[in-house]
Amino acid sequence: MTGVRLEVALALVQAARAEAPVPMAIAVVDTGGALVAFAQADGTPFARPSAEVAAVFDGRVQFTTSISVATGGRVMLGRGGLPIVEDGVVTGGIGASGGTGEQDLAVVEAAVAEVLGHPAVRSPA
Repeated sequence: MTGVRLEVALALVQAARAEAPVPMAIAVVDTGGALVAFAQADGTPFARPSAEVAAVFDGRVQFTTSISVATGGRVMLGRGGLPIVEDGVVTGGIGASGGTGEQDLAVVEAAVAEVLGHPAVRSPA
């Protein structure tokens, strides 16, 4: 398996939308970071300043810069994203935004469990 299949990506987005307690944007990407499926609910807030995200990593400038450089700017550190693991292989990632970090994470965990039939893997081996 080389990447998350479209039908799996669409099912994950739909399952996440059904779990969302507030309007959210949900994205599924392949292992290269290319968008496979996306949905944004009407009223999804994007008014959170990036300074709030930066505050989480305050004092870790080298760490956050190295992550950004290593991924060509494709990775933003924050909660609400998980790898998609199928048959022990990472095939992509899913992320949600619009709620609190805890809400975002709960939504993607629930979607992965429903669609893939196993708990979300937070740190694939």
